[in-house]
Amino acid sequence: MSKISGKINLMNLHAVRKMMPGQSGQVEVLVIPIEKNKLFKGEKGIYLDLIAFEVDPAKRNADSKDTHLVKQSFSKEVRDKMTEEELKAMPILGNLSVWSDTAQAETVSDTNTVLSEVDNLPF
Repeated sequence: MSKISGKINLMNLHAVRKMMPGQSGQVEVLVIPIEKNKLFKGEKGIYLDLIAFEVDPAKRNADSKDTHLVKQSFSKEVRDKMTEEELKAMPILGNLSVWSDTAQAETVSDTNTVLSEVDNLPF
């Protein structure tokens, strides 16, 4: 089984970096608007749907190990409301690299916290 690693640049979404008060002082946070970024609200979380496109090895930078580029994926109804120019202008969010035939996938846990604007951060 192949293992795939990658990086996503969240600042390529509509986002704002800001300082907010936390338990140990000021904490740098990233605020990502849900609706403006067309994020999907599900029963168990808020999702950023992604799609990866394989990079043609002949066109890849010689120093790059990236095998795929990553963009945001949309439902058919959202895509149908977007113009062709809007779809083409969607930024590349990151990249992926296939790097192993024997590694197993790692699981990631998440913590859901909803804060009001006046609450201090829990970290």
